[in-house]
Amino acid sequence: MKQNQSNLLEDLAFYFQNTPKAADFTHTGNGEHGRIETRKIWVTTKLNHYLNFPCVRQTFMIERESIRKKTGEICREVVYGITGTSAGHATPEQVLRDNRGRWSIESCHYIIDWNYDEDRSQIRTGFGPENITRLRRFAIGLLKDKKSNETIPEMMKKLMLNTRAVFDYLKMTRNSNTGPIGWVLA
Repeated sequence: MKQNQSNLLEDLAFYFQNTPKAADFTHTGNGEHGRIETRKIWVTTKLNHYLNFPCVRQTFMIERESIRKKTGEICREVVYGITGTSAGHATPEQVLRDNRGRWSIESCHYIIDWNYDEDRSQIRTGFGPENITRLRRFAIGLLKDKKSNETIPEMMKKLMLNTRAVFDYLKMTRNSNTGPIGWVLA
């Protein structure tokens, strides 16, 4: 939850900090990205009628704790949120998974904004902004699909001024479309 809803944030923090109980769901990662991460979620519907916010069906608190494998450094973060999905349609596990998915979308937006400087785009009329965003997301998706040790910005920089490399990278030229025995596919 963003801090632009300060009363809402304060209400959620007050409720969850003063209602100790075991987490409704806990997920521990398998050590990806050099860290072991444990995510816990507490969910309630008790605040639905109290909060002055439209369409609240559940409120939640997520606690993320990660341990860096190399250094042993521990990082702990607590976030609060609301969802319009009812408890009958989303378990705590699903709310936690959906919340994580939301941040993967934010991550994609961050990649696009950082690499294309999208927030300063001059494309403003008709379907132009939506179309160019779709093309950019498509391009990022193609780059993410390639198994490479390079980061997205590194791949973009390498391909930016070399049209031939782009076509070779996408296997769209005759010499890059060879069959299993070296045959050129037409």
